Amino acid sequence: MEFIIFNSIAYLLGLGLVLWFLSAAVYVFREYERGVMFTLGRFTRVCGPGLVIIIPIIQQVVRTDLRMIVEDVPSQDVISRDNVSVKVNAVLYYRIVDPERAIINVANFASAVSQLAQTTLRSVLGKHELDEMLAERENLNVDIQAILDRQTDTWGIKVANVEIKHVDINESMVRAIAKQAEAERLRRARVINAEGEQQAAAKLVEAGKMLATQPNSMQLRYFNALNDIAGDRTSVVVFPLPIDLLPKHLGDKDNKPE
Repeated sequence: MEFIIFNSIAYLLGLGLVLWFLSAAVYVFREYERGVMFTLGRFTRVCGPGLVIIIPIIQQVVRTDLRMIVEDVPSQDVISRDNVSVKVNAVLYYRIVDPERAIINVANFASAVSQLAQTTLRSVLGKHELDEMLAERENLNVDIQAILDRQTDTWGIKVANVEIKHVDINESMVRAIAKQAEAERLRRARVINAEGEQQAAAKLVEAGKMLATQPNSMQLRYFNALNDIAGDRTSVVVFPLPIDLLPKHLGDKDNKPE
């Protein structure tokens, strides 16, 4: 009886040892996953995807994800170059391109990228004025992305894109910007009006010179004016008629009736 119990315990222990060995020795990596393998603490290779078998205790594997990671950069207090205080937040897109460097060169690559994105956001936007932050977001996104990508290259990380989401301004600054925009619209309207008057005056001078060279054309202008006035029957208009337009026989004394 004791022998049976002993065999059962040994069988259970052996089964447990086999299950532990399989769970510790067998890894299955998906297509978007890689494993960084260490043998006695030294880097061995990057393994995966598929089935990977290691030697437990002697070898360890750190699993990494190669898919695009979306990181929400918290809202940052930024003082622009023209001394305007704003709150800016952004979204960051990056992925691991070298699992070896991502695991060995930095302790926590996700936290490192997040902190670097926050400091870079404040540094880059602080060099620009408020108008540039609002109107030139595409250029600012490209500048921030280039700086982050250059600094994270040693970590085996590729920053694909950076998008500034919101630029929050206090209410007093919003009212000041609205007044500035209204003043700018009025200035442009006055400039356009002045340019229109200038162009009209230039055309009138050109028309006057043309009429001066062609006397007959002045008669056509008088006839057109009479035609326009004749259409308005609510008023009486005294229109000066040049002597040149009268028939010659009316001014001839020899044809005067007796």
